[in-house]
Amino acid sequence: MLTTLKNAFKIKELRDKIFFTFAMLVVIRIGSQLPVPGVNGEYFKNWFAAQSDGAFSFFDAITGGSFLNMSILALNISPYITSSIIIQLLTIAIPKLEEMQRDGEDGRKKIVAITRYVTIALAVIQSTAMSISFGRQGYLTEFTALNVITSIVTLTAGSAFLMWVGERITEKGIGNGISIVLVINIISRLPEDLNNLFEQFVFGKAPATAILAAVIIFAVIVAMVVLVIILNDGVRKIPVQYANKVQGRKMVGGNTSSIPVKVNTSGVIPVIFAQSLLQLPIIISSFAGYKGTGIWSEILKYLNSGYWCNPSQLQYSVGLLVYIALIVCFAYFYTSITFNPLMIADNMKKQGGFIPGIRPGKPTSDYLNKVLNYIVFIGAIGLTIVAVLPYIFSGVFKASVSFGGTSLIIIVSVVLETMKQIESQMLVRNYKGFLET
Repeated sequence: MLTTLKNAFKIKELRDKIFFTFAMLVVIRIGSQLPVPGVNGEYFKNWFAAQSDGAFSFFDAITGGSFLNMSILALNISPYITSSIIIQLLTIAIPKLEEMQRDGEDGRKKIVAITRYVTIALAVIQSTAMSISFGRQGYLTEFTALNVITSIVTLTAGSAFLMWVGERITEKGIGNGISIVLVINIISRLPEDLNNLFEQFVFGKAPATAILAAVIIFAVIVAMVVLVIILNDGVRKIPVQYANKVQGRKMVGGNTSSIPVKVNTSGVIPVIFAQSLLQLPIIISSFAGYKGTGIWSEILKYLNSGYWCNPSQLQYSVGLLVYIALIVCFAYFYTSITFNPLMIADNMKKQGGFIPGIRPGKPTSDYLNKVLNYIVFIGAIGLTIVAVLPYIFSGVFKASVSFGGTSLIIIVSVVLETMKQIESQMLVRNYKGFLET
């Protein structure tokens, strides 16, 4: 990886792209410290510290501390991520969107434009809910219409600005801009989280205990990173043979190819879906200022990751079992709408391709479905391990960190994908130089 970066800096075009990306990230970190006008920052920090659930901790992690600071970038790119997922799901349900997706570059541009509009709409809804609900509780220095409108406009503009920055990074920088923004937000919180872990388990302890704790912390982190890398790069290649056929006076075909099926076919989406579904009632209750007791309060505790794996309150770990079940279900669901075995089998049949030992048509589709079910299950189990381990350590050992398995999956996946893109661009330039000579 270091060698790749070193070689990339030798190429002026790549060097300019890396510097541009770095400059945009600096702008984002500066914006994360600029407060929204009319906001009582101390009130919000006290309110955030009083929250015992993991919903807002994860949200603060993916916003790089912007949410805790209640800066102009507090919403960050979360509306864009939500919008992208919604549009992707609607593409399966709405024929017009599905047609756009198949229209090539023009269709892609239309879908991107729709995603932007939905992003702005979601940002307005979220900023309105935050400004009004928090404003009534003391979030604003003065709960007036002008301050509420100012807060809504500022938060919406901040989210739109980050969406624009992400697109500029994709166009003029390195990697997928939105993913890069998300990763730098998460990474910005890592030093504080590691410092909290070391203060809790290492600093002030006996030498032997401190060394053992430090070794365990690094071992767990390294093991999770390795598992994420395996999940991200693991591929099952299904061989495909193409039959010989005559075109004019030439015999074509007869070549062998393969269909790569990733072990983690759905990426981090199942974990995000599961977290969002469980945390939504908690977030709504917090925004509404609910502090009551009774059956609803008990339900929220089951959904609250802060109560999971606590030896003194094991009954609430039922919520963790629900979380695991949701991850597995969403892994199958998301894979089913992004990977169509029937369409792949039909395309193979039209092109004269077949899987050795499997008849074309429906038998091929059934075989792909069977393989896919095994692969999805393995990937879902791996995702579950990465997602659940932080909750176990948090519940048993009271390890307090804002990032979890989801953050780690995002970081590793984006870093690997960005490095692959740099390597591919370097390869293209090397070939270009070879051909020019």
